[in-house]
Amino acid sequence: MMKSLLLLVLISICWADHHSDNYTLDHDRVIHIQENGPRLLVEAEQTKVFSHRGGNVTLPCKFYRDPTAFGSGTHKIRIKWTKLTSDYLKEVDVFVSMGYHKKAYAGYQGRVFLKGGSDNDASLVIADLTLEDYGRYKCEVIEGLEDDTAVVALDLQGVVFPYFPRLGRYNLNFHEAQQACLDQDAVIASFDQLYDAWRGGLDWCNAGWLSDGSVQYPITKPREPCGGQNTVPGVRNYGFWDKDKSRYDVFCFTSNFNGRFYYLIHPTKLTYDEAVQACLNDGAQIAKVGQIFAAWKLLGYDRCDAGWLADGSVRYPISRPRRRCSPTEAAVRFVGFPDKNHKLYGVYCFRAYN
Repeated sequence: MMKSLLLLVLISICWADHHSDNYTLDHDRVIHIQENGPRLLVEAEQTKVFSHRGGNVTLPCKFYRDPTAFGSGTHKIRIKWTKLTSDYLKEVDVFVSMGYHKKAYAGYQGRVFLKGGSDNDASLVIADLTLEDYGRYKCEVIEGLEDDTAVVALDLQGVVFPYFPRLGRYNLNFHEAQQACLDQDAVIASFDQLYDAWRGGLDWCNAGWLSDGSVQYPITKPREPCGGQNTVPGVRNYGFWDKDKSRYDVFCFTSNFNGRFYYLIHPTKLTYDEAVQACLNDGAQIAKVGQIFAAWKLLGYDRCDAGWLADGSVRYPISRPRRRCSPTEAAVRFVGFPDKNHKLYGVYCFRAYN
């Protein structure tokens, strides 16, 4: 009996010592991580910045390093900016800096540089912003084996508008939809841009492509033809479809322009060809759909005269709803794609500033 009791006590002591050793090792490991925590820390003071097409913007990024962790400091600091895409496995190179070596890539050449406000400032300045610059950017700082990142979103002031060509609704595959927006001085909209437009009151009952390859549409006033009268308002999601074979409309996004949008005062109504020539004679070009939406939304342009646009459509912008123009809402009114030989309309022109 005494031997059994002694054996039990020894086992208990051994188990306790073994358990205590494990606990101490785990505890020491936690302390070790805390004491030697990140040797390089990268932070963005703002996670989102706002600007507009043609403007300049600074994407904030600073890094903090432990000077004792890098010995004599022989490691050169490498700063790399990339743009994230809807495909999270792909990134687009924007700018790289390492010592005196600096390189900008593709469409960013001549437009990007480091702010360099202090020794630890990795902020990126982008000048003469384009519609394609919208999106999320990653700032990565590398020193030796240490690296860290921060992400900053660049948002642009602008307007989202639904678009379909002269052929009619649901006639664009994804690639044609991208080109259709470009042709109208716009780019294909992102989901975030469409969502913001929906929150601002955009209601459209036809599904359209977005930049991530999804097909969606915004509903603020639920009704039977648009998902059902008893459904809640929101952005309806059709999901992802074949980019080559599936056909829908498209949602485009445009922003401020560097030029003058105007209705051409002309003594007579014009055919489409006459409208094109009339703008040329006035030192301008026939305006695009994106330009009439930008003038309407961003400049408050208001004109109750239907006029030709470059794609052969006829529209007019109303910022102040009134009888016979747009009695219930501010909108760019769509007349249609009339016969180009009809001499029934004026024309909207656009003159770019140099």
